Amino acid sequence: MTDSTGPGAEDRKIVTLARSVRARNGVPEGAAVRDETGRTYAAGTVALDSLRLSALQTAVAMAVASGATSLEAAAVVSEAATASEADRAAVRDLGGPDTPVLLAGPDGTLRSTVTAG
Repeated sequence: MTDSTGPGAEDRKIVTLARSVRARNGVPEGAAVRDETGRTYAAGTVALDSLRLSALQTAVAMAVASGATSLEAAAVVSEAATASEADRAAVRDLGGPDTPVLLAGPDGTLRSTVTAG
């Protein structure tokens, strides 16, 4: 029997992608988003002298740059206790206020799910 209250397979996939980016690149956060066609975009934190983006902002920017017109879901893997307002705003701008934002710890355990709105 499956747990219908937990994240579905597609949501677990974006959490896994986000976790993978964080570990592979050694960055504070990893994130992934799924667009309206099911394509996924994964990214890590960008910390340059001239440009600073959270992992989720970077993943949303990648989706937009690739032609996405909406988001189905977003995930962040971080030590943070909550998804930041700036991250939720980036998701909201592309996906709308009802887009789910999943927050998982570095081990991939889902901590919370909130909406972008």
